Amino acid sequence: MLELIEAGGWGMLPILVCSAIALAIVLERFWSLRRAAVMPQGLGDEVRKWAQSRKLDARHLDTLSRNSPLGELLAAALAVRNRPRDEIKERLEDVGRHVTHRMERYLNTLGTIALIGPLLGLLGTVIGLIRMFLAVMASGVGDPMKMAGGIGEALICTASGLIVAIPAYVMHRYFRGRVQGYCVDMERQASALLDTLTHAPQPPAAVGRSPAAASAHPARATQ
Repeated sequence: MLELIEAGGWGMLPILVCSAIALAIVLERFWSLRRAAVMPQGLGDEVRKWAQSRKLDARHLDTLSRNSPLGELLAAALAVRNRPRDEIKERLEDVGRHVTHRMERYLNTLGTIALIGPLLGLLGTVIGLIRMFLAVMASGVGDPMKMAGGIGEALICTASGLIVAIPAYVMHRYFRGRVQGYCVDMERQASALLDTLTHAPQPPAAVGRSPAAASAHPARATQ
């Protein structure tokens, strides 16, 4: 393997750097996008029970927000649970965009590596061919070893660029699909919580609220 890398010439250096970056991104995304880390099992049902019991405080919401991307989304809805449905939905959409952006972290870099891998291989190919023609110009066609060296360098760079680009492209598409699947599941959980918050019966005015808060919203207090 080391001999092939050396035979590929200096054009192999950027390809090796891209392969190391791509491998690091793939390993990090596999760890970060585990279902247990993004959408812990039973979290949505537990949060809906909290919402129905109305036993929520700032500490609960902070812990939930730090739990997972799904927890952050649901905590955002609970933080504005006393507002109208449209405002809660708007908050969910806003936080959902930020959560999705974080789940897609580094994927643009992985896609860029998949795109430039063949181009780097092509660059190495062109350099190898140039070296071959320069060797022919200097010593003629009587030394086949020099020609073979240039052709070998060109082919090695081409193959290496494709070896890096193909897996990077496959993993980029795979992680994109996984993030999209998570977004659909999280949207379903958020909709279920939104229905729970807007359709659950309101507690009496004297429970869990100060007289000032009750008098500020007399319509809610008498429901």
